[in-house]
Amino acid sequence: MKESWRTVLTLAYQSLGVVYGDLSTSPLYVYKSTFAEDIEHSETNEEIFGALSFIFWTLTLVPLLKYVFIVLRADDNVNSLPNGQLADEELSEYKKDVSSLGPKSSFGSKLKSTLESYRVLQRFLLVLTLIGTCMVIGDGVLTPALSVFSAVSGLELSTAKEHHKYVEVPVACIILIGLFALQHYGTHRVGFLFAPVVLIWLLCISAIGLYNIFHWNPHVYQALSPCYMYTFVKKTQKGGWMSLGGILLCITGSEAMFADLGHFSQLSIKIAFTSLVYPSLILAYMGQAAYLSQHHVLDNDYRIGFYVSVPEKLRWPVLVIAILAAVVGSQAIITGTFSIIKQCSALGCFPRVKIVHTSSKIHGQIYIPEINWILMILCLAVTIGFRDTKRMGNASGLAVITVMLVTTCLMSLVIVLCWQKSVFFAVCFVFFFGTIEALYFSASLIKFLEGAWVPIALAFIFLIVMCVWHYGTLKKYEFDLQNKVSINWLLSLGPSLGIVRVRGIGLIHTELVSGIPAIFSHFVTNLPAFHQVLVFLCIKSVPVPHVRPEERFLVGHIGPRQYRIYRCIVRYGYRDVHKDDMEFEKDLVCSIAEFIRSGSVGINGANEDPYKDDDKMTVVGTCSSHTEGIQMSEDDVIVNIDSPGTSELREIQSPTVIKPKKRVRFVVPESPKIDREAMKELQELMEAREAGIAYILGHSYVKAKQGSSALKKLVINYGYEFLRRNTRVPSYALSVPHASTLEVGMIYHV
Repeated sequence: MKESWRTVLTLAYQSLGVVYGDLSTSPLYVYKSTFAEDIEHSETNEEIFGALSFIFWTLTLVPLLKYVFIVLRADDNVNSLPNGQLADEELSEYKKDVSSLGPKSSFGSKLKSTLESYRVLQRFLLVLTLIGTCMVIGDGVLTPALSVFSAVSGLELSTAKEHHKYVEVPVACIILIGLFALQHYGTHRVGFLFAPVVLIWLLCISAIGLYNIFHWNPHVYQALSPCYMYTFVKKTQKGGWMSLGGILLCITGSEAMFADLGHFSQLSIKIAFTSLVYPSLILAYMGQAAYLSQHHVLDNDYRIGFYVSVPEKLRWPVLVIAILAAVVGSQAIITGTFSIIKQCSALGCFPRVKIVHTSSKIHGQIYIPEINWILMILCLAVTIGFRDTKRMGNASGLAVITVMLVTTCLMSLVIVLCWQKSVFFAVCFVFFFGTIEALYFSASLIKFLEGAWVPIALAFIFLIVMCVWHYGTLKKYEFDLQNKVSINWLLSLGPSLGIVRVRGIGLIHTELVSGIPAIFSHFVTNLPAFHQVLVFLCIKSVPVPHVRPEERFLVGHIGPRQYRIYRCIVRYGYRDVHKDDMEFEKDLVCSIAEFIRSGSVGINGANEDPYKDDDKMTVVGTCSSHTEGIQMSEDDVIVNIDSPGTSELREIQSPTVIKPKKRVRFVVPESPKIDREAMKELQELMEAREAGIAYILGHSYVKAKQGSSALKKLVINYGYEFLRRNTRVPSYALSVPHASTLEVGMIYHV
């Protein structure tokens, strides 16, 4: 327990730099954006106290109540993959969360069946989710620009007025380039580097806030009363409503809490927010309000902002800390963008990208080079194009509030379907938080021409890319499914398949979890020779974070045992790290050997129904996970092996071969006994492994079939094909040895 608490507190400390940087730097620009032009700061202080009241309650209700106490509890066990199987629902990651599932409310079960019955509703939910995802990516462009530019704007008070406008943009751009260049070091290193900066920043704004409260207006705490919100709205009316777009920025970065769950635990994120981030922000906003309540005519023609409330002697040190904190603030949303794109890619909703795992201990910590540089270019374009905190704030505000609205809508489904709560709770959740967010959304949308168009344009571009990729991927899979070859065709060929069987293992990659892919019949029709052992290999991502090693492989026979044809499905969670090819090959062969052994004991070597298309699959773990089963050793030299003697294990040894390339041995447990047929099958598998593994990859070109609509032709022939040609091939295709790879081309008319 001691160790786990140490880990939680370490993660909480790291989360300051990665998760909360963005939220922590919001005091830099909230008051400045709020009082930009819609409302004036008058002698009565009704505006500043009303704004403080809005900020306090928004921070309390949205990040604290909604995200920390409700949204972070949402699990992610939603089966949305086209090749899902019943066996996937037996994974322990599912059991852990849904063991008690069974529709407790009749409404919940009706809602679930309705969603499963109507494709239109499924598509609507998909598009809604993708809109939220695209806005998070858009926020990944806007937040770094806003945070860094706002911090650098402190130079306004420290340099001559005619100089600062020439300094701000270049300095902000240099800092942004440095920030994105740091990303490849990974969250672990960046977290430890950045966490002290945010910690110092939070302590700094807390101390300045306390100083301003006691020095300028100790009674500012009274403004936390909701009465001041009513007074604010009553006095300012339309101007006050439009200024909510600035107040909204106090919660920018809250969505990073959920997006960065892959990098940190729930508990660590909660501890960091409730114990340090939330109280520090409240003190900072109260301190600024206390100062401004006593200063109505500001020098230097400087509008209401963060730096005016900082004591003059501390301005330079605070400016430096603020710039560093802004860099960290940008890190939060960049990290969240990487996480969300990786998960979308795993679920088939985003083109394949290179994912670099930067930590050997925490699987969720990743870096995506292509996305990193695209974000940097867009971020620099926004900074140079706007050169203004107000328009950047309008753009960022709309992106943030759209993500929050989508989260609220989808959380209502989680409450009813996953948590099995009453529909009353879901309606209350949507009504309460939806009303607050809809108010802010309307205030942001009204600023469309003043910068708010940027996140809409960015989200639209990303949405088109994601929808085109998802549609093309789905159509390609459906073609595979409709054109798969029946088991009857295979059995009609006889044990030799009517072709020459050569030594070795043939691995045929397919996305199908049942049936024979069309690519195989296409191959053997044109080249009638194949390997003595055939393995139809499907590597798929299941919608759980991690798959345990002992549940990694699903193995089964295709046809009778003497055909030596197997199906192997390898399952990875969307946060799992894929193994390198050598270790994977060993695990694969070992899992088939263990399946042969356990199959001979369990069903006595008989295949009950060889004509059955959806073969019975057995869950088999990796070599390391079944220590009591078959183990495999490989040597590059001949080793003299003594007789087993009294050993509990006996070995099946391959025939003596002069100078073999690879010597493979299976170590089989003494008990239980396995039959002669299984021994022969193991012997053949071993010989095939020694001869080597050949990888057969299907290279499909997707074209819209004749008679398709013009839109479908545009999407498939141009959109999907362009993305396929310009994105990465599947990860398994990159890791296989090129000398052992055979690509089979085929055109899919969908």
